[in-house]
Amino acid sequence: MLSNMTIIFPLAVALYALLWCCRWAALRRRPLPEPAADMPRPDRGIHKRDWLIMGAITLVYAVVAFIGLGDDTAPQNYVHFQSGGLYAQVELTRPQQITAIKYWSGLNTADYQLQFSADGANWISQVQSDGTSGMTQKYTQLFRWNDAVLNADNGPVRYVRIVSGAEEYLGEVVLYGEDGVPIPPEELIIPEGCEPLFDEQDTVAPYTFKNGTYFDEIYHARTALEMIENIWPYEITHPPLGKAIISLGIRLFGMTPFGWRFMGTLFGALMLPILYIFLKRMFGFTAAAAAGTGVFALDFMHFVQTRIATIDTYGVFFLLLMYLFMYLWLTEPPEKERRRTVYLALAGVSFGLGAASKWTCIYAGAGLGVIWLVYWIVRFLREKKDALDTFLLNVGYCLLFFVVAPCLIYYASYWSYAPSQGITGPWRLFHKEYLQMVVDNQTYMWNYHSDLVATHPYSSMWYQWLFDVRPILYYLTSIPSGDTVSFGAFNNPLVAWAGLTALVGLVWLVIKERDERAVFILIGYLANLLPWVLVTRLTFAYHYFPCTVFLVLAIGYIFADLCRRDPHWRWSVGGFTAVAGLLFLVFYPVLAGIPRSPGYSKVFLKWFADTWPF
Repeated sequence: MLSNMTIIFPLAVALYALLWCCRWAALRRRPLPEPAADMPRPDRGIHKRDWLIMGAITLVYAVVAFIGLGDDTAPQNYVHFQSGGLYAQVELTRPQQITAIKYWSGLNTADYQLQFSADGANWISQVQSDGTSGMTQKYTQLFRWNDAVLNADNGPVRYVRIVSGAEEYLGEVVLYGEDGVPIPPEELIIPEGCEPLFDEQDTVAPYTFKNGTYFDEIYHARTALEMIENIWPYEITHPPLGKAIISLGIRLFGMTPFGWRFMGTLFGALMLPILYIFLKRMFGFTAAAAAGTGVFALDFMHFVQTRIATIDTYGVFFLLLMYLFMYLWLTEPPEKERRRTVYLALAGVSFGLGAASKWTCIYAGAGLGVIWLVYWIVRFLREKKDALDTFLLNVGYCLLFFVVAPCLIYYASYWSYAPSQGITGPWRLFHKEYLQMVVDNQTYMWNYHSDLVATHPYSSMWYQWLFDVRPILYYLTSIPSGDTVSFGAFNNPLVAWAGLTALVGLVWLVIKERDERAVFILIGYLANLLPWVLVTRLTFAYHYFPCTVFLVLAIGYIFADLCRRDPHWRWSVGGFTAVAGLLFLVFYPVLAGIPRSPGYSKVFLKWFADTWPF
C-alpha cells in the first residue's frame, strides 16, 4: 500500500501542470496588453547577458553532472591470452588457504579454468556446483570486478593457475588469504609476463555502477575501446560515430568509468547553450530562454541518459543542432541568402552526424523534410510562380546537404572499423573492401533490428512514455545498511505532463491561428514519436529522449507568451522552473544512485505502485 503522501504528490504536480497551462490559455484569449515597464521586451539577438546566463546554467549543471559520475581509476594493464590453453601461474611464498578471488575482466569472452596446486604437479580445478567454470568472463562481466567461485574443500595451496578458454584479456587478479584480506604481491612469486595481473591491486573494490559497466555500457564502452585497439567490434548493431565519440573520453582518461562516461556527460552539458540559443532565437525573451534551458537541465531523462556511456546522447545532441539550424534557415530574411545557405548546410551536416550516431536520427531528419515541404507549399501559395527558380536552386542545395553530405559523413564514420579488417592508410575510404564492410554492416543492422525478439522487465510502449508511467531501471542493489541504491531513466513528471498539455495547446494555435512556430514544434515532436507507434520490437523509455527536446520547446513557447501577457510572469515562469527544480532534488537519489531508505521511497518516490521501480 502507498502512503497518502505518495498519492498526493503526482496529483499535485498534475494539477499544477494543468492549471499552469489553463492560465496561459485564459491569457491567450484576451487581447495582447500594453507592455508594462517591468515586463520583458522581445529581442532575438544573443547578447553578453545571454552568454553569461547560459554559461552559468551550463557550468552549474556540468558540476552536478560530473560529481559521482564514476571512478577515474581501474586496471589499465592486461595479460593478453592470444588463444585458448595458455595460462598465467603464480606461486605463493608459503602455503595458504585461498578464501576468495576477485578479478577484473577485459576484452573478449570465454571461461577460464582456475586451478590450485599444493606441489605444482597435481592440480585441482575450481568449478561451480553444476560443473561449470568457477571463473567466467561473459559479455556482461567485462570491465568490472567479478568474484570467482571456489571449491569448498580447498586446503592450503602453493600455486594458482589461470588457463584461458580462448583469446581474451585479463586485467587484475586479487587473491584473498586465510584472514580474508588480499595477499600482497610481495608474498607472491610472479613470473615474467604475469606482472599486469598484480600491479594495480589498490583498484580492487566491490562491484558498483561507479567502478564498472552497467546496462548497455557493456556494448558501447567495449566497442569504443575496440575501435582504439583496432579490433573488430563486438557490437555493430548501431552506426560507429557515437562509439567513436565515447572513445575520445577513454583516450583522455583511460578505460575507466569516468573515461567512458565523460563525453556523454560533456555533450549533455553542451546541449544547454544550444537549447538556450534555440529558445532565444525562436521566442525572443531572455527569461523564457533561461527558464526553458533550466527546465531541460532539470529533466530526469536528460540528466540520467547523458551520464551513461550509450549512444543516445549524441543522437539527441545532433538532433538539437539540426532543428536549430533549420529554424534559423526558415527565419533568416530572404535577402541574406548566403547566410541562409550556410544554416541549411549546417542542418544537413548535423543530420549526417546524427544518423552516423544512431539510426533514430533518420526519423528526426524526416521531420526536417516535412518542415521544408510545408515551408515551400506556403511560400508557393503566397508568391505563386515567383518562387519557382529559388525552389529549384534550393532542391539542389538540399540534395547536396541532406543526401550527399550525410552519406559521406556516414560512410566516413566507419574509418575506425577499417584497420581491424586490414584496411589501412589515408585512402582507405576508396578501397572496395571498405565499401563492402559498410554495406555488409547496414544489412546486418537492418536484419538485427527488424528480427529482434526479446523481453525485458523494464520495457515500455510509446503510449506509456507520454505519461511517464514506466521508467527503465538501469541499476539496483541493496547495501548492508538496509538502504537501496538504484537509478533509472524517465522524464521529470512536470516536464512530461506540462509539456504534453502544452503540445495540445499548440495544436489549438495551429488550428485557430496557423502559428508557424507551433507547427515547427509539433512536426519535430511527431517525427520522433510516430515511428515508434509502428515498431513492434522491444522499446524503452529512453527512446522518448528526443521528444523531450520538443516538450521543452512547447513549454518555452508558453514561457514566452507569459512574458508578453502576464503581469505576474515572474511567478508563472520562475515558479514552474522552481517546481521542476524541487522535483529534481526529491528524485535526485534515483537519478544519481544515492543510497536511500525504504521509507523515503515509500513516502516520496513510489508515485505509481505497479510501474515505478523505486
